[in-house]
Amino acid sequence: MLESANQIEEIDAFSDSYLFYQDPNSEFYEEPSISLDENGFPQPLFNEQVEEQQPHKIDSLNEDSIGCSSSSSGSKDGSFAADFYQSGSDWSTLRVDSPLNSKKLKQKNLFQMWGLKQEKHEKVENEKNKDKENETHIGVLPYMKTDTHLSPPCVSPDSFRARNRAFEIDSKASQKRKSFMVQGNARSCPFYKKIPGTPFTVDAFRYGAVKGCSSYFLSHFHADHYGGLSKAWSHGPIYCTSITARLVRMCLYVNPSYIRPLELDVEHLIDGVKVTLLEANHCPGAALIYFHLSDGQRFLHTGDFRACKRMQTYPLLVNNKVNVIYLDTTYCNPKYRFPSKEEVTSFVVKTTMTCLKKQPKTLVVVGAYSIGKECVYIAISEAIKVKIYANASRRRILQSFDWPHLSKNLCTNGKDTPLHVLPISSLKHETLKTYLKTYQDQFNAVVAFRPTGWTFSESVGSQLDLIKPNSRGNIQIYGVPYSEHSSFTELQEFVQFLRPNKIIPTVNIGNAANREKQQSYFRQWLSG
Repeated sequence: MLESANQIEEIDAFSDSYLFYQDPNSEFYEEPSISLDENGFPQPLFNEQVEEQQPHKIDSLNEDSIGCSSSSSGSKDGSFAADFYQSGSDWSTLRVDSPLNSKKLKQKNLFQMWGLKQEKHEKVENEKNKDKENETHIGVLPYMKTDTHLSPPCVSPDSFRARNRAFEIDSKASQKRKSFMVQGNARSCPFYKKIPGTPFTVDAFRYGAVKGCSSYFLSHFHADHYGGLSKAWSHGPIYCTSITARLVRMCLYVNPSYIRPLELDVEHLIDGVKVTLLEANHCPGAALIYFHLSDGQRFLHTGDFRACKRMQTYPLLVNNKVNVIYLDTTYCNPKYRFPSKEEVTSFVVKTTMTCLKKQPKTLVVVGAYSIGKECVYIAISEAIKVKIYANASRRRILQSFDWPHLSKNLCTNGKDTPLHVLPISSLKHETLKTYLKTYQDQFNAVVAFRPTGWTFSESVGSQLDLIKPNSRGNIQIYGVPYSEHSSFTELQEFVQFLRPNKIIPTVNIGNAANREKQQSYFRQWLSG
């Protein structure tokens, strides 16, 4: 979440109580404190917001760099898991986290390992080389083969080492990160991932075994939320929706004995707390998590969500007070007032039909993450009555949703349909030009759609007809503001509907200016 290394000291100057808005008239009101407790905000060491929050970090990872190996998952290159990660993940899943810190690393030479004696002149030569190596790599973790559970899921050792080298910048920030890893300090779980008065955390898998936590909740299957999960997970049960549960098992190889799927809209009693999952309108399997404690307090954790009018009809939210809300504030900025998902999909369908009318042999491409954006290509499929082509790995993911209307419309041969789904990172002119050559006998042009809220322009606003494609030759790429996160207006309406006592933002809180801006919006929303 840090936007610059300089923000490390800045964060230390604020307590966790500064990070959320509290209604002064509420019984839950607490005076702000300037001291940091152990669950406060020592700085997060890596940027954890990926998916839509910083799409350039995803796009910059070419597919070759996200390889797959048996190092952690037992899979091989070309496997389902490898293809899954090529469709869009984030670099946070490619780093070594706290498990590495639990082992003391000792360097040995081959003679020691094999139990052989080493000649004296060889010892001297080796010592010289060792000194030279230490001069070159001061403060850098040595690259070595580790136990399989220390490796990131589905990442080949070569890819992982290559990616780690990108972080070997001799700066204060990088040295602090390296020192943090070498000294064996475990990353502290941020307070906003813990539910007070319960042994629960939400989306807190990258911190290992969290002290006091006996149950771990996963809001949805995006890498910046499940980061830290692997087949070696053994810290406690994982509660999530059925779709997310299947994906955790299928893609991350987590031991099924730890996976506890929960039905939506059903109250479950877990460790004495009533827990209900509600549809989050984000990606398949995403959930709002509602906690009702025995003392009467009620907490709502949104994970990632797109607020909509339908949520204001949820009986649980209509009939019960929410004391504290953990709010997805990805687009908590007045400039992000993008149109609804329905409006954007209508524009995409209309544009597709116009292109096909002008040039019937046009290949229609929709960019998507591994999970998410399904509604865009489903809408096109239904409108122009064609099937959807996706590679075998994506088809397996889509079929795991158990949506009959989608499964029956999937196509195994790209030559049989003009509608293809590709990784969103593939939506570049050169990539699409090469892709078109594969189908040159069937198609002679491409119209592609890149659906993400970050393409929103204030000059266009809701006038989607003003959107112009980025064209080059016979390739057209439309950036359309289809977001699976709430717009600023939608956040405001949702908060004003709930009127909670506390609002704890969970995104873009890495510096004081952002936190203060968000607090000012919260005060305005609840002042009436």
